[in-house]
Amino acid sequence: MRTTVCVVFVGLLCLFAVSTAKESQPKVQVYTRTPGFYGKENILICHVNEFHPPEITIELLKDGKVIPGATQTDLAFEENWHYHLTKHAPFTPNKDENYACRVTHMGKQKTFLWEPDM
Repeated sequence: MRTTVCVVFVGLLCLFAVSTAKESQPKVQVYTRTPGFYGKENILICHVNEFHPPEITIELLKDGKVIPGATQTDLAFEENWHYHLTKHAPFTPNKDENYACRVTHMGKQKTFLWEPDM
C-alpha cells in the first residue's frame, strides 16, 4: 500500500512539474553568412533560440514559397532548458525578391523578413 501511495504521489508531482513548465516564445534572427551582393550566391540563415517547449517548425521562404534543400541543425538546449535551432539554405538574392523565415511554435505562426544589407 505504501509503495502504491508513493508511486501515485511521485506521478502527481511529475504532472504538476510538466503543467507548470513555462512556455517561452522563440527569438528569431534572419541573416546571411557574408555581406550580400545582388546576383552573388550566399547562405540565408534563420537562427531560433530561447524557446520552450521544443516543438517548432522553421521554414525558409523566397517570395512566400519554401526554399528547397534547406538544412537544419539538431535540436539543442541550454542550461535553462530553452532550446535553439538553426536552418540555412544557399540562395542568390535578387533585388525584386523577398526572403523570410517562418516559425511555427505552439500553434502560433510568425514570419520574419530578411533585411538586405546591400
